[in-house]
This record gives sequence, C-alpha cells and structure tokens, in this order.
Amino acid sequence: MKKLLLLSALLIFACSSDDSNHDIPNPNNSSAIKIMPLGASRVEGGRPNYESYRYYLWKNLKDNNFVFDFIGTQSDEATYPSFNGEDFDDDHEGRGGWTSGDILDGLGDWLAQLETPDVVLISSPGGNDGLESLSFSQAVSNINFIIDILQENNPSVTIIIEQMAPARSDIMTIELTNFFYQMQQEVLNISTNKSTASSNVIPINMYTGFTDNLLADDVHYNIDGAKFIAERYLELFLNELN
Repeated sequence: MKKLLLLSALLIFACSSDDSNHDIPNPNNSSAIKIMPLGASRVEGGRPNYESYRYYLWKNLKDNNFVFDFIGTQSDEATYPSFNGEDFDDDHEGRGGWTSGDILDGLGDWLAQLETPDVVLISSPGGNDGLESLSFSQAVSNINFIIDILQENNPSVTIIIEQMAPARSDIMTIELTNFFYQMQQEVLNISTNKSTASSNVIPINMYTGFTDNLLADDVHYNIDGAKFIAERYLELFLNELN
C-alpha cells in the first residue's frame, strides 16, 4: 500500500487492492473540493424519462460529510428534492449524444469558464462512439487527449474514469459488445499510462453486477441504476480513506 499527497489541502488516501497511488478528497477537509462530472447523457440525465447518477452521488457524499462542489457550465432543468435542508448542486459537464470527439473539442472552452477542478469523473468514455459505430482507436486517442487537457489545466487533478455500465442486453450487438469489452481493458491501460506523480487516473468498475433492470431504456439509468452508479463512486471514495 502506498500513500501519495494529491493536494496540500487534502489528506492522504491509500489503495488497498493494488500498488497504484489513489488519492480522493478528504471528507473532513474544510476546503470544498471541486468535482466535475464529465460525459454525455448518463451525466446530463433527462428527468422524468431517465436519471443521472449525480443527484444520488451528491446525497451520498453529503451524508458522509464530504465537503465538495460540483462544477460545470451545464445545469438541470429538472427539479430534485432537497436533502438535509440543502438544494441539489446540479452543475455538471454532461451533454446528451456527445461523442469523445465532441467532448474533446469543447473541453478547453468549458474549463476556461470554470474554477479549476480537483476531481473529474469521466462517465462512459467512448460510449456514444460505440453506439454510433465510430472508430475505437480514435475514441481511445480522444480520451487520452481529454486527460492531457485536464492535467494541463491542473497538474494535480484526480481523474476517475469509468469502466462503463453496458447498454441493454438486446441491443448489445457483436460489434458493440466487442467495443464495450475492448474499452473496459483500455480504461485500465489509460489509467496506468496517464497517471503521473501528482495526478492519478483511477479506473472504476461500473459493469460488474449491472443488469438490464437498472436501465430506463436502451442505455440510460432508471432510479435504481443511478443509485447503483452513485454507490460505486461512494465506495471508491470511502474505501480509499486512510
């Protein structure tokens, strides 16, 4: 188990499952950690038709006394119940239908409008590329460049990148299934290759245990699916706490 300082404002977190240095914001730190949820429709959400994980993660982190601020140039038109007297922090960087290339093209402009993120949650990387039968190798290249931009913006950023949850089983063609499993492995490669001494890129498994009954349609989460994803994020935060 290794320990590595991420930011001077954060306490140390350690990984218990491998030799990687994984650093996550300390819930007892008085300085709010800037968290950017980044991706497409699974980040954006579309109430009442389907859910984003963000609301449930926000509640989970609040319930565990994390001090944080979701950031992004986007906000929701949907309404959410308050929690412990607080209104949902609905800032995010999710855009329905956007591919890895779309996100890559827009990211620099979005970052220029925001406070510097400490943590970025990359949702379903390359998911829309796969759905649109776009090039796998180009999607991988785009994801690497997205991480480059984030690390240039903040050399100490922590990036959590999903091994994405699958689409509904009846639309998982051979081609889409191959794309899906290749990307799961590639996320591990990216995490290893793009981590630096000051910026950890951490994979998070969202596919094990994810079933069709967690989806509202072909690809989007229902409430149970959104809670499943939010719980996985919370587990990663809490299990890294030293």
